[in-house]
Amino acid sequence: MANDNPNVLTTLKVLIVGESGVGKSSLMLRFVDDTFDPEMAATIGVDFRVTTMNIDNSFVKLAIWDTAGQERFRTLTPSYYRGGQGIICVYDVSRRDTFDRLEHWIAEVDTYCTKTDVVKMLVGNKIDVEDRAVTREEGLQFAKRHRMLFIEASAKTREGVQCAFEELITKILQTPGLWESATAKLKLTRQHPEDVPSSCSC
Repeated sequence: MANDNPNVLTTLKVLIVGESGVGKSSLMLRFVDDTFDPEMAATIGVDFRVTTMNIDNSFVKLAIWDTAGQERFRTLTPSYYRGGQGIICVYDVSRRDTFDRLEHWIAEVDTYCTKTDVVKMLVGNKIDVEDRAVTREEGLQFAKRHRMLFIEASAKTREGVQCAFEELITKILQTPGLWESATAKLKLTRQHPEDVPSSCSC
């Protein structure tokens, strides 16, 4: 995908995966459009959005793919992993089953991603709900086992959403060989934790 804007450093492909109903589409739309629809219908097949992000005064174009979580659509998605540099794996902190299925999603990512050094982030969504079924510590431990970045978020309240994408994109740009650009490589000045929960306060 060509960059039309000469100020755009590169274009990155990010996929959002996870069980149906965990809020994948809501996270994407909150980030891209700053909107939230509590009655949003389930994604059929795949949805797609393009946005531009400013990282340390350099612009990065993001192609964000929101994949369906229902089993009947699984045959549609393997090709969408091709060329992905970032994966956001989402579970619902109020639904234990969505957390228990994470191993399945990680196995799928490892099977279909064509880039072995793809950056993975685990997002525990819906922290605005009162009844938790998965603790933050459980999410953190899962992320550590699989060398994933980790953050908890709420698409409803915005909490953690912007931060999740910023952490993921920064990590991609810090990974040699994962992305290419005709311009000079981005010089990142801020420190970034290695595969640990985000301390971002955005």
